[in-house]
Amino acid sequence: MKIQWYPGHMTKAKRAMSDVIKLVDIIIEMTDARAPEAGRNPEITELGADKSRIIILNKADLANELANNRWASFYKEQGYECMFMDSRKNNGVGVLIKAIENVSKKKRERDAKRGIKNRPVRAMVAGIPNVGKSTLINSVSGRAMAKTGNKPGVTKGNQWIKLKGQIELLDTPGILWPKFEDERVGEMIAFIGSINDMIIDIRELGLELIKWLLKNKPEVLQERFDIKDGDDENAVLIKIAKVRGCTKKGGEPDYDKAATILVNEFRSGKLGRITLQMPQE
Repeated sequence: MKIQWYPGHMTKAKRAMSDVIKLVDIIIEMTDARAPEAGRNPEITELGADKSRIIILNKADLANELANNRWASFYKEQGYECMFMDSRKNNGVGVLIKAIENVSKKKRERDAKRGIKNRPVRAMVAGIPNVGKSTLINSVSGRAMAKTGNKPGVTKGNQWIKLKGQIELLDTPGILWPKFEDERVGEMIAFIGSINDMIIDIRELGLELIKWLLKNKPEVLQERFDIKDGDDENAVLIKIAKVRGCTKKGGEPDYDKAATILVNEFRSGKLGRITLQMPQE
């Protein structure tokens, strides 16, 4: 399944990020714990190559716990601070503040030696669309200053948020990159909802998710939809439509609706804690 989505506002957002990145000390890169590397924009990595980095594995409660720990070890081995968060529940905010303080310790020490006092530590919150950046900003700041939404592309411009402890956060719009070299990357970030569903064939996306589940987590389909050994993705989609009562007028099965139900159940965690990729894959 070939997926590409790079609307014009992302080009503008990338330019804006390039202009302000020199002002920040730390990049807080938020990614979805279910597909950590697929959800990391290589252009953000390139732009912030000389910056300290904190990687937040958001929606960690929806991902496999053992996989979360493997990813945390993977990033720490690369020299990054790494933490888990479910920003919708306001957990991990204190841990994030401590991580920022830890990462910025050397900077503060350098400032003190130069006689510089009370200079704020500036951190940029970055990531692809719909991974929870604005919700994180609101959780940390304690007030709804950054717009949030359950669809990609809500944040349109850069927003500075002042916090206690001489910390300033810059919220940036979610940006993708112009071309996914690996088709699996596009699929994974479509599964987690970081691609606008309006540009996707939802039935095809559902079939791709079924294929992944049949290969990696067949028990999920067996338990929820009475899937039998030997069923292919088309047979599974037919059974999902039947089990969920997805019909059009006249009684014809509504396979688009069945696919939408499956994708939404994955995104919401109703299929269980699932991680789509592991380190080094």
